[in-house]
Amino acid sequence: MPVGIDESGRERLVFIEGDVAVPPYPDWAQSDAALSSIAVLMAAFHEASRAFDPSGLTWSAEMADPVGGPIVCHNDVCLENVVFREGVAVGLVDFDFAAPGRPVYDLAAFARMCVPIDDDVSAARLGWHPADRPARLRLIADAYGLDAPGRVQLGEALADSIARGGEFVRLRVEAGDPNFLAMWNDMGGMERFDRRRRWWAEHEDRFANALR
Repeated sequence: MPVGIDESGRERLVFIEGDVAVPPYPDWAQSDAALSSIAVLMAAFHEASRAFDPSGLTWSAEMADPVGGPIVCHNDVCLENVVFREGVAVGLVDFDFAAPGRPVYDLAAFARMCVPIDDDVSAARLGWHPADRPARLRLIADAYGLDAPGRVQLGEALADSIARGGEFVRLRVEAGDPNFLAMWNDMGGMERFDRRRRWWAEHEDRFANALR
């Protein structure tokens, strides 16, 4: 992970020892304990970010909170970007899409990818096992320490994130990025995101009830 810039303008990095899960995700990475530990780590990261002034700097807008905000957020906390030791999250990596935003939007993006809040077809392609996904969303809210208003905001941020799903990949495809073009074709294009939107419309009430 990055720790600074040296006197020659080179980025300084530090290696975080541990395990990183990749698809198909192993059982230990799908556990409730692993999920809650990521939420705890994100709470600590957001708290630490409050001491940093992001104004006047240039940030990626590709996955940033569309509303903006005062806290530097990761914006891409998926299992591949979390380092674990003995099943407990100890570090975040890959800050390419970090940008100021609302912590709850960062938390929603993480929940979408790691609960996961996704249709069954797409979730199965990454090796996710069937689970009580509304309960896992509630677990994130509990572990992070969200109060009642924060839980409402989390649900709203999730709905917004899902509604906007596919924009980032589509823009990369239109720019001619061969890796994203291959991903787009492999996923079935925008249908993958439309399918998730249809699934969310059918299940949104269950997730809202779990956050109450």
